[in-house]
Amino acid sequence: MSVTTPTETVEYALGRLMDVHRPPAGLAGPWPVVLLWHGKAPDTRFEVTPLAQEAAGHGLLVLAPDWRSDAPDSGRADLLTSLDHARRHAADHGGDPALGFVLAGWSMSGREAIAVATGRDIPEDRRPTAAVGIASNYARPAVTTGEAPLTTLADRPSPVPLFLVHGTGDDLVPADATRALDTALLTPSAEFLQLDTDHAGVILAEYDPALDHCVAARTPRAVAAGRATAALLARAAGLPSDS
Repeated sequence: MSVTTPTETVEYALGRLMDVHRPPAGLAGPWPVVLLWHGKAPDTRFEVTPLAQEAAGHGLLVLAPDWRSDAPDSGRADLLTSLDHARRHAADHGGDPALGFVLAGWSMSGREAIAVATGRDIPEDRRPTAAVGIASNYARPAVTTGEAPLTTLADRPSPVPLFLVHGTGDDLVPADATRALDTALLTPSAEFLQLDTDHAGVILAEYDPALDHCVAARTPRAVAAGRATAALLARAAGLPSDS
């Protein structure tokens, strides 16, 4: 799709920033909402900007907050506070969680998204309508819930649809990590997308060793993979992915 979408930055807590990516002009709201968490590196919401922009082009309000994995609580407060803020304030930006509220995360936060969406002690008013785990390892306990999704979801069905994405060429978090979760689920995942790309390509990005962070993808393989992930986010929100 690759369209330019309007973006602004807001605070979701004191000194904590969140980018708001709206659909382009012509796609009238209100829109379903996606809360998209970046990976483990602290305050790197810019790394998921290419995916957020692409997803917004499908008619989604995409909220991408910073969070700090190096905080004393490993980022738990940031993640849960951003979730609460997204629910309370999506309407301020043209979103409507009642149309769909997707919680998505990449790398470490993919585990967090799945854990929060399916956690035993998560209040129903905090639970999303669907969750998307992107290139994560689900065998480790999540900082948000203390539960390992691979273990808990082998014992009980997920209360919401789960969408999974992984690159088959991922040498940072091997795709077998997501295959293990998909196999363990008591009820099948809504969709498991295995893409011909690496750890960054699934978010429409590529790692730049000179900068030591991810930048927008330039290679055709990564661009195609990231666009496929954006289309999956649209499907998770209940939209046709070619909208």
